[in-house]
Amino acid sequence: MRSPRLAALELKRFGRGKLPMAALIALLLLPLLYGALYLFSFWDPYGRLDKIPVALVNEDAGAEAEGKKIAAGDGIVDGLRASHTFDWHEVSAQEADKGVEDGSYYLSLTVPKDFSKRLASSSGDHPETGALKVRTNDANNYIVGQISRTVFSEVRSAASAKSSRGFYDSIFVSFSTLHDKTQEAADGAGRLKDGIGQAQDGTGKLKDGLGTAKDGSGTLVTGLRDLDAGADKLSTGTADLSRGASAASRGAGQLAAGSGQVAQGTQQLADKVNGVVAEVGPFVRAHGKEIGRVARLVADGSQAVRDNLDKLPRAADAGAKLSRGISDRLAAFYRKQCENAARPDASCAELKRLRDRADTAADQAEQVSGYVHDQKNLEQLGRDLGSLHRLADELARRGPTLGADMDAAVKKINQLNAGAHQVSAGAGKLAAGTGELADGAARAAGGARQLHDGAGRAASGAGDLDRGVGKLKDGAQTLYGGMYKLSDGSEKLAGGLHDGVRQIPDYGTADRDARTRVMADPVQLASQAAHRAPNYGTGFAPYFIPLSLWVGAMVAYMLIPPLNRRALAIGAGAWRIAVSGWLPVFALGVLQTAALMSVLHYGLGLRMERAAGTIGFLLLATACFSAIVQWLNARFGPAGRILVLALLMLQLTSAGGTYPVQTSPGFFNAVHPFLPMSYIVEGLRRLITGGDLAPVWQGGVVLLAFTAAALALTAWAARGKQIVRMKDLHPELSL
Repeated sequence: MRSPRLAALELKRFGRGKLPMAALIALLLLPLLYGALYLFSFWDPYGRLDKIPVALVNEDAGAEAEGKKIAAGDGIVDGLRASHTFDWHEVSAQEADKGVEDGSYYLSLTVPKDFSKRLASSSGDHPETGALKVRTNDANNYIVGQISRTVFSEVRSAASAKSSRGFYDSIFVSFSTLHDKTQEAADGAGRLKDGIGQAQDGTGKLKDGLGTAKDGSGTLVTGLRDLDAGADKLSTGTADLSRGASAASRGAGQLAAGSGQVAQGTQQLADKVNGVVAEVGPFVRAHGKEIGRVARLVADGSQAVRDNLDKLPRAADAGAKLSRGISDRLAAFYRKQCENAARPDASCAELKRLRDRADTAADQAEQVSGYVHDQKNLEQLGRDLGSLHRLADELARRGPTLGADMDAAVKKINQLNAGAHQVSAGAGKLAAGTGELADGAARAAGGARQLHDGAGRAASGAGDLDRGVGKLKDGAQTLYGGMYKLSDGSEKLAGGLHDGVRQIPDYGTADRDARTRVMADPVQLASQAAHRAPNYGTGFAPYFIPLSLWVGAMVAYMLIPPLNRRALAIGAGAWRIAVSGWLPVFALGVLQTAALMSVLHYGLGLRMERAAGTIGFLLLATACFSAIVQWLNARFGPAGRILVLALLMLQLTSAGGTYPVQTSPGFFNAVHPFLPMSYIVEGLRRLITGGDLAPVWQGGVVLLAFTAAALALTAWAARGKQIVRMKDLHPELSL
């Protein structure tokens, strides 16, 4: 009798009565209970997370930053409730702790009281990080805790990105503010340079005019000294005249000649002085007040600059530190996002240009700080400004009356010239008549003495005037030199500030928004899944389906003997005995596979990329499982059932059906390649969700090898069962 007929007879006995038929139906439905119920319960747990009660506590008190009210906690709460990630229950902190402890809530999320305050601190001097507090209780459910960590990690990332955008926006606003203030300083330095230039021109004209006045006063002093000498001679001559009439004629002649020379000298002096006054006088008289005001402005300005010199190093140092701090932050961020990142971001080029500009601005600020920190420069400038202040102050006091003083001196010189001419005329008359010589000599002696005294006083006054004009000329020269240095320094200051303005970026609202968006979240995760499983159940189907088929074969051999009794009784060959015991269970496995896959496909909606291949591969797996379970039962008897269960446990733990097998201990990695379920799980994944079919073909070959080997071992065991022994009649263990 052939093996298929023997197998049919074995199955036919289940139709003899209601109880065997019920057992057969239960046997067919058992894999369905394992596979369908398991997958139905796990089909799409992530799609029903909104049924999980979670406590939400918002203790955020809000904060103010730059005049704006910040309520970051309310924003997070609104976003979470709108997302429907969990079944959110907004409760107090006490209710949340109690609910997590007694299981009313699986976990709780708390927004602390200072959350907004900490986020707002990013724009201040002491930034702090905000923290969302998550409390879980693994005694309620461990998996929910794991899921919550993933969900709240995304919540934290979103909140961090929003906070970072505010922080980076404040940096860019600071850049704009720094740009505007530096522009204002540059404009002010430009205006200062223009004003100093005008003052420099005025001091140059003043210097030149005082130089001309100094030359005229020197000439005046020389003429007055000559006049004084002539007056002294005149006095001597009149004395000689009164001592002797014989010398009167000669004395009168000498007197006439000397007085003529004096008159000629005074005339030359008067001409020169009047010529100088005619050239310089209108300017001095017309601009005396302006000269005084300019001198006063220069005096006050030099004093103000001198008083504030000690503040310049601190201001320059603060600016240099601010610029260097900004440059260092940008450089650190560039290294983190571009140089140290595994995948540099697309915005690295823009970040590099921004970093270089900030570094250049910081270098220039440090150069300016170094220049003004040179104490020698500051001290020399302070001394020059002090001298400039004193001279300008003296000129400011004398400026308004400078024209009147000059006119008074000129008037005296003209009077002196007129007197000299009168003396010359008198001397002529003296020479014309000797009769009046005695009287004229007496009068001449008195006049000569007066002339001598007046000439002495005039010479002394002219000397004082010359020395005063000389001091004014020296002061004007020093003032002109100081104004030149001040003009040069102001020009350098204005140029440096304008260069700094060009180096400092000034971003508008749109630019700031674009840059803060990139810098707050510079790395986007472009996730792309090849052959994506639509849900959790589809992903676990390759694991639960072979489990169900193994259980079906295991229970089938509890009702069907592994070795066909008729074949043993008639003395059939070992291969026929093995095949006739394997075929009934394989046939039942085919029906079990059909029932299970029908329910999974039509009932749960399991979609298979390669449906025919999946069914064919499962039939091959059923043949393999049936052969292995048959051999264990045929070779080891009742103990084989325990081995079947143990082998099932070993395959479940080493097949990599849930977590990758590489995450399991080394023992499971070692046995993974030697168990059939490892290849079945891998092949079903490619058949159900798609992918390369190489693991399917490899698994098919391995399953055929396992099936053939198991049938061969069963045939070998059947040889020993053809002879009935005493231990077969009285087995040591019976199940």
